[in-house]
Amino acid sequence: REVTTGSSLVPSQSCQCLAWEPRPVGVWGAESQHVVAGYSDGTIRVFSVSRTEMELKMHPHSAALTAITYSTDGEMILSGGKDGLVAVSSPRTGMTIRVLADHKGSPITVLQCTRKQYHDFGVEGGELWLATSLDRRVSVWASDWLQDKCELLDWLSFPAPADPEGLDLPPSLAAFCPWEQGALVYVGFGMQEEALFYSLRKKQVVRRVSLPAFATSLSLSPASPFMALGFRARLLRLQPCPAGDPQDYAGHDDTVHLCRFSPSGRRLLTASHSALLVWELTGG
Repeated sequence: REVTTGSSLVPSQSCQCLAWEPRPVGVWGAESQHVVAGYSDGTIRVFSVSRTEMELKMHPHSAALTAITYSTDGEMILSGGKDGLVAVSSPRTGMTIRVLADHKGSPITVLQCTRKQYHDFGVEGGELWLATSLDRRVSVWASDWLQDKCELLDWLSFPAPADPEGLDLPPSLAAFCPWEQGALVYVGFGMQEEALFYSLRKKQVVRRVSLPAFATSLSLSPASPFMALGFRARLLRLQPCPAGDPQDYAGHDDTVHLCRFSPSGRRLLTASHSALLVWELTGG
């Protein structure tokens, strides 16, 4: 297979986060044509994949970007900054339509969107999305951006011991659970080294999975009930859910700071300081 590369340089700025535009609904196998990237100067840039050039630049933040994602239909871009502000911007018009300050003061670590039935949880909107900040808070929202609707569905705050002086704390991470409707998974610095399953319907933690240490990265398989977790001790763990024996793998040279399942769930991408590994997943 021939591989071609292109570049779009952004002088003196550091790219902090990026996301692929979602595939059009009902178009199987279609390639995403755009990538959105967030930069250290608070700007967002949308790049064309086919033309390898920048198509749009927006500046919704005054602080460095720390998280970014598309809405499920690709009509909006959600971005989070080091100052805890979340902006919602249109890649069609370049306008920022909403800024949310609920997490103000703590860097946004995760933004994620997922589809929902319109009246799930008693609120309107065809999309759920969550924002997670470094201070162990998670907000969950229901939205219909075309109707300018955005409603807070739940607010989670996870306890932890007093922050030890000088300790580099692990990130706060959360993700909607693909195989358990109405649930999300959270990992971060806390009272115990564990992954927490939280039910949006029951509004409580319904399951805890013990971990060997505080996780530094998290991804949930879209195809089967598995979590991938990375740790500082150069360890990758595949954890079956709700129960089962975990599988641990070495191979990284440093903290495993990124885990990402492919959309099919058949591959897993993991990254550390100078290693990028692709894992083939076999079996049920």
